[in-house]
Parts: sequence; C-alpha cells; structure tokens
Amino acid sequence: MVGLGGDRMAAEGVEILVGLDNLSVMGFAEVLKRIPFFRRLERRLRRILEESGFDLVMPIDHPGFNMRMAGHAHRLGIPVLYYIGPQVWAWRAGRARRLARIAARIAVILPFEVELYDVHGGRVGFVGHPLLDEEGEPDPDALAAALGIDRTRPVLALFPGSRLQELERHGETFTAVAEELRRRVPGLQVVVSSVSFLPEAAYRAFPFRTTPDAPALRALATAGLVKSGTSTLEASLAGMPFVVAYVTHPVTHFLARRLVSVPHIALANLVAGRGVVAEFIQDEVTAPAVADAIEPLLDRSSPMRCELVRGLGEIRRRLGTPGAARRVVDMVEEILAESGAVASA
Repeated sequence: MVGLGGDRMAAEGVEILVGLDNLSVMGFAEVLKRIPFFRRLERRLRRILEESGFDLVMPIDHPGFNMRMAGHAHRLGIPVLYYIGPQVWAWRAGRARRLARIAARIAVILPFEVELYDVHGGRVGFVGHPLLDEEGEPDPDALAAALGIDRTRPVLALFPGSRLQELERHGETFTAVAEELRRRVPGLQVVVSSVSFLPEAAYRAFPFRTTPDAPALRALATAGLVKSGTSTLEASLAGMPFVVAYVTHPVTHFLARRLVSVPHIALANLVAGRGVVAEFIQDEVTAPAVADAIEPLLDRSSPMRCELVRGLGEIRRRLGTPGAARRVVDMVEEILAESGAVASA
C-alpha cells in the first residue's frame, strides 16, 4: 500500500509518499503559491499508477487534487472508492456528476450529501461521521487541575484553528472577543486550544493558557468561540455551546462570495439544516458583536444556552452512528469482489 497521509497511516503499513504537513493548505489565494508543488506531485502519482498494478484507488477528501487522480485511475481501469465526497453542495456542483461517472463507490459523511450524488446515478452511501469513532473519554478534571482552572467559575474556550494562517488571522480578533467578555463576566477564565505540531510562538497573540487536549477542553468549557470547519462538528458532538467565527484572506473571501452558495458557513448548521449556532465571518468578526452572542452562553441557566444545547443534540443525531471506517471497509470488499481482485489475491 502506498499513499499520502500522516503518522497513523504509516503505522498501519502504508508507504507514505508525501506527509500531511506538505499537503495542508486551504483558501483560493493561499493555494496559488503551492501550485508547482502539486503539479509535480500529480505527475509523480500518475507515473506510479501507470507502472504499478493497483487493485483500488481510494482518494480521501481534497477534491481539487484527488478528483484529477480519481479520473486518471478510472481511465486506467482501476476502481475508485472516493471517501468523503467533494462538498458539491457548496460549490462546483458539476463534480457530483463527474464523480458519479468515475467512482465505483462514493462514501459520504454528511447525511444530506447522499441525494446530491444519487440523482446523478452515483453508487453512494452515508457511512456516518468518523468523529463518532474518536476513542477515549475526555478528562476535564485533570485538565482543570493542570491549568489551575477554578471549576466554580465560567470557562471560555477558544478554537482558532490548527494552521498558521488561521492563527495569524484569528489571533487578534479572538483575543479581543475574550478580553471583552472578561470585562463583562466576572471571573471568566480563558483557555486556547493548541496543536502540538506548531511552535509555542504561533500562539503569541493569545495571552491566555493553552492546551493541546481539545476533547478535555470542550468538556471543561462553559462556552466556546470556534473557527469554521470540522471543529464545529466536534464542538456539537461534545455538547459545548459555541459561536462560529472565521476570517480568511480578502481575495479568498471575495471569490468565495461569488462561487460558494450555501446558507451557512458552519458545518454544524448545514447538518442541522438551520442556524443552530450564531455565525460571524470576515468584517462581522468584531469584539462587541461576537461577545454579545457568547455572553448568554456563559450563563448555564439562560434560555438561549438551553435552546442551543438542544440544537446540538439534534446535530449529533443527524451525524449517524459510530462505525464509519468499518462501513468504508465493507465498500472496499464489495469493489474488490466485483473486480475479481479478492479471488485472485
């Protein structure tokens, strides 16, 4: 097995051609400077596909790059299982039609995506969200002790992102929101979610305690300020009341407004089909406005908080049941059986 991925894939015996640290990039403007790298990588992978006898190609997410590789595999007669189908509900709906044609199976992790591919004749299955398979129980008590948190006082958790470009864009605004709330809410404690693969200097804009233990922080927090993305689903599954904010490159925002057509920026709201959590983007991310939305969530008895917690429960139910990986493996076995690869192995 060969692939692009991280340490966990390598631990399972996959020969890693390129690591995740080289693949992680987002945004229209931000990706431009990486185009030469991805072109070289694509040429390399095309040669590997042409020269090796693969039984299956399984692209995972990253549609801009992986759709091209899936198409090349299909032309070579190699079955394709596309896991985490492209977000055609956001933009470039034509990808659904193309993927339905070239993929032997499409595994989606959001319930509303099935119809988007099914209408084009795609063999699509909702496998549930992999976040439901996260192992281990969080230990908020241990985290509180390690950080010196007083459990009798409210805790605001900041989740500004795991990429340097996100920290740079969210550092000043997220800090301003936290400082505004500390002025309003006596005794408020603020903790920032960090990632171990970034240097401490990446968090210099945040004059607060930090922790890489995101699950425990979500369990510990009274409320949170979360950047848009998968982290909104993680917060929803944890039952942590939160508000969403996101600031991106001005060019990326300009293009997104014209190319992306979704009613919400938060995955949590898209899954719910309504605005369960408040959203702020770009110039809307001001300290007073975001603080106004978070302040009632720091009061455990407020009606707004109680209503939001009920909405988070609805989101969790819509995300399915644990076992996403097992369902994907079942699809792999079906494809290999259909192609005769199992019998010949």
